[in-house]
Amino acid sequence: MHKSVWMAAALLVLSGCAVGPDYEKPQTPEPETFSAEHQAGDFPLAEQRFWQGFDDPLLAELIGETLVANFDLQGAVARYDRAAALLYGTRREQWPSLTVSASGAEQHLADVERTPAGAGPERVEVYQAGLNASWELDLFGRLRRATESQKAELAASGADVGALQVALAGQLANTYFELRGLQQRLLVAEQNVILQEETLAIVTARLDAGRGTEFDQVRARAQLERTRAALPSLRAAIQVAMHRIAVLTGRSPAALLAVLSPVQPLPDSVPVIPVDSPAEVLRRRPDIAAAEQRLAAATARVGVATADLFPRFTLSGLLGSVATDSSDLFSGSAESRRVALGVDWTFLDYGKVRARIEASDADSRAALAAYQQAVLLALEEAESRLVSYREARARAERLMLASEDAGRAAELARTRYERGFIGYFEVLAAEQELTVIRDAEVRGRTNEVQAMVAVYRALAGAPQPQQHEGLAVAQTP
Repeated sequence: MHKSVWMAAALLVLSGCAVGPDYEKPQTPEPETFSAEHQAGDFPLAEQRFWQGFDDPLLAELIGETLVANFDLQGAVARYDRAAALLYGTRREQWPSLTVSASGAEQHLADVERTPAGAGPERVEVYQAGLNASWELDLFGRLRRATESQKAELAASGADVGALQVALAGQLANTYFELRGLQQRLLVAEQNVILQEETLAIVTARLDAGRGTEFDQVRARAQLERTRAALPSLRAAIQVAMHRIAVLTGRSPAALLAVLSPVQPLPDSVPVIPVDSPAEVLRRRPDIAAAEQRLAAATARVGVATADLFPRFTLSGLLGSVATDSSDLFSGSAESRRVALGVDWTFLDYGKVRARIEASDADSRAALAAYQQAVLLALEEAESRLVSYREARARAERLMLASEDAGRAAELARTRYERGFIGYFEVLAAEQELTVIRDAEVRGRTNEVQAMVAVYRALAGAPQPQQHEGLAVAQTP
């Protein structure tokens, strides 16, 4: 009898198929190039690694530490490990399960339980041991679709790690340059204080000599105090930026104060990233990969739900030994064998199964919409960041020229005032303009560098990831 059961099972396996839709990558808009204003020639390939191109070893070191010690990243890696463990478990469900069991029991029988009644043994011992095997015959692909879904979830988790790496590197660099910009702004403000203290001394000397007015002295002092008032907020912002950098690297907020406190200039040059075609950018962006893999997972789950419309066949077997005396266990007469083909079909729950299929199909459509939206947002971000960088660079260049002219104008105004050619109003106006333009120049240079960091994030970064056991892990700069 058992031979016919095995033959039937083999025929069923050979005729098996996976129900539900097969995943196909959706068509998405992929323009051949970005807008005509942003050709690759505007962003030539730097010879060095992107972060090393800023010529700031401390920045590269901090980014390397962030990509190892950041706790958000460690959490993402743990979620990847969890997905890998779930995939292993799902794959194992496709193979037979084996269990070993053993037991020994002693039972006192009532009179009515004895055979023959009232005359059989009063005490019965039963010993048994066996090897049980069970295998779900995946005729309609339920387990295969589940494995397919979990495999896509694992790939999505790996892409999430890559996306977080890009985001954290960009966030740390953005905060680092914000810190350096704030330090430069503080330095400029302190220089403006010194300049205005000198101007106040000149005004006071002219007043003492009878050539000035108290009105000019009061205005000069007010201008000085106004400039001094900007210093505390800049110092506070500097502290906040250093705290943020420390936390990004996995340290306590005050851990890097000594390292970051020395004033460093903004980079003289900005490394740039080549602008690939939009299709290449989309293929490189890990957030797009994660959205696509989640779409694949949702599509596979439709097949898992659809398989519930069909019966499940389970092949089970037992090879064991049963005896009433422990010494007889595993003897030939105690051998016990069983082979069975089970069928489980909840056809009366058709409505519930259809509801689960429709829910899975809705999840798949939602994942498709999320993927398509992610593609459009990625293209939008890339275009916008390229525009922002180009304009930030142009603005920084103009502000540098304006700062040079404003400094020269303030110097000429003070000289002419000392000689009595102009009144203090012209000096005040020139120094106010110089204060504003110098601060704007530093902010403009900071924005230019941060705009390139934003391009790095939009184009999914310049450093190429290193594949390690299926998980994209950025190389330490």
